[in-house]
Amino acid sequence: MFKSCLINASQSVASSSRSLLHTSAALNARLSSKQARHEKVSKVQARINRKLAFDAQREYAVLGHRPGQDHKWRSCDLAKVVITEDALYSDSVPEILHSPEGDIELPPHLSFGITERSKELLFKVLPPLSAQEGVTKFSENVVSEMQEAMENEKAKASMFAKVIDLRNANAKGLAFENRRRCIKLFSPPGNPFDTGRPEVQAALLTIQIRGLWKHLLAFRKDIDNRRGLRQLVHKRANMLKYLRSLDRDRYEAILPRLGLDAASVEGELVV
Repeated sequence: MFKSCLINASQSVASSSRSLLHTSAALNARLSSKQARHEKVSKVQARINRKLAFDAQREYAVLGHRPGQDHKWRSCDLAKVVITEDALYSDSVPEILHSPEGDIELPPHLSFGITERSKELLFKVLPPLSAQEGVTKFSENVVSEMQEAMENEKAKASMFAKVIDLRNANAKGLAFENRRRCIKLFSPPGNPFDTGRPEVQAALLTIQIRGLWKHLLAFRKDIDNRRGLRQLVHKRANMLKYLRSLDRDRYEAILPRLGLDAASVEGELVV
């Protein structure tokens, strides 16, 4: 009987040791797989963090300010004078031009090439002259004829205002108008069309850079335009560095007007 008890005890110990060995091996395998997955996730996260840091550095070199500091661009002089497509189609409040003959509704933005002087000539001076030209004979109905002629000229002016609305222009027309505004804003008072001025060139390059950056955000596989963006960024940096060597005060004055930080121009640029 003692011998049978001893055999049963040895069998139970052997079975428990086998089960313990089997449990520990499976547990070690499970822990190793968890560690491998954790290391894999950490490597992927580190790769994502490196990519985000690189993209932030690239965006800083392109836009000229740190991510989250868009207020620097919105408050600069260049952003206030440039017309974007979103602003062009969202500004629906017409301008009312008052005249003795009646009020004429003008679009918020007129087509490129029409200045304030041209607008005054087209909508204030020309309609009464055309009405007087139509009434050539003096008779008892001259007053009613003059009023009818003025109504016709007012209708013509309203239709012409719709024709020269900037919303009818294509992308090239909008770009032309933005270039004209930049040249006028950053040129000296004595020469309002000084296209060779470094400030004007930097402003024009900034407009091109921002337009190309917006395009690349929508079409990320456009490699050719990405190379063109890199060239424009370095060209703007060289232009501003030349202005710094020419006149330090002008260089420090133009950076906030363009919405740029000094660090986005000086040093190594990663685009």
